Amino acid sequence: MEFMKQAIELAKSVEDEIPVGAVIVKDGEIISFAVNSKEKDKDVTSHAEIIAIRRASQKLATWHLDECDLYVTLEPCPMCAWAIINSRIKNVYFGTYDINYGALGSKLDLRQLVNSRLKVYGGILEKECSDVLLNYFKSLRK
Repeated sequence: MEFMKQAIELAKSVEDEIPVGAVIVKDGEIISFAVNSKEKDKDVTSHAEIIAIRRASQKLATWHLDECDLYVTLEPCPMCAWAIINSRIKNVYFGTYDINYGALGSKLDLRQLVNSRLKVYGGILEKECSDVLLNYFKSLRK
């Protein structure tokens, strides 16, 4: 739960973006973290998971993240799920299920397309993760 709480704090720090926080952990230590920055970067691929994977790969000097776990506040979309699968991350722990775009079980499960060993655990601190998103969308409507 500690690492998901850190992902939630990251998500809460986001301004003018859909608030998603991601943390990558290896051997019980955070090696990378990120938030969504599509608007800031003017880059559709600037999702928290993609940025965190990129930073972890740079830190470890390899794209093989098979000894790493990812904690993210929202179920990954297809782009992020495919990057997670290809980076060989061991476990994904996510907070809120995404019934519209979730690609690790809710809308579809990209693991079914390949021989993936990725383990996925959803609903971790789900209410806290969901509240961050709900508050963001409520503020947009005002």
